[in-house]
Amino acid sequence: MHRNFIGLCAALLGVFAMAAKPAAHSGRGVYQEPVDFLEEVFGGEVPTPEALWITQSLQPEVERILGHGLGVLRVRYWRRGERTAWILDEIGKDKPITTGVVIDEGHIERTKVLIFRESRGWEVRYPAFVEQFKGAELEEEKLDRRIDGITGATLSVRAVTHVAHLALFLHQRVTDSRPPDSQ
Repeated sequence: MHRNFIGLCAALLGVFAMAAKPAAHSGRGVYQEPVDFLEEVFGGEVPTPEALWITQSLQPEVERILGHGLGVLRVRYWRRGERTAWILDEIGKDKPITTGVVIDEGHIERTKVLIFRESRGWEVRYPAFVEQFKGAELEEEKLDRRIDGITGATLSVRAVTHVAHLALFLHQRVTDSRPPDSQ
């Protein structure tokens, strides 16, 4: 009887250890709160947020970039001069990945994964990946460079790349002197 009890306890501990193991390796989490990202980007003095309406004239280009509609009527952004900050969500495999993108004079200054909700693909948060976007700009309606993927994180890589591309596109629209509907 005693031996069976010890065997049962050992088996239960093994089951609990296996169940806990994925959580220990999960990349899910809040890496930086969006408000903290904005305070860092703007030196503690965050500008008042502005909104860009996703008009009928903008929708086709947004859909081309993302492969689907944005699902919102307006996008909030923060601007100081020719510098804008965007906090955008894009689905990786099943859940949104929240990414902050800072653009200065048409070039990406910084890209950072702020909140990651997926069970895999979290490697996109590492500097070795997001640094690839630094200096990127739009060239012929696409990013001017190839972004290297990460094995096992294809959908997360695609999501962050789409967000960077979309932020550049939206930045052009808010810094262009022409009204969005005349473009």
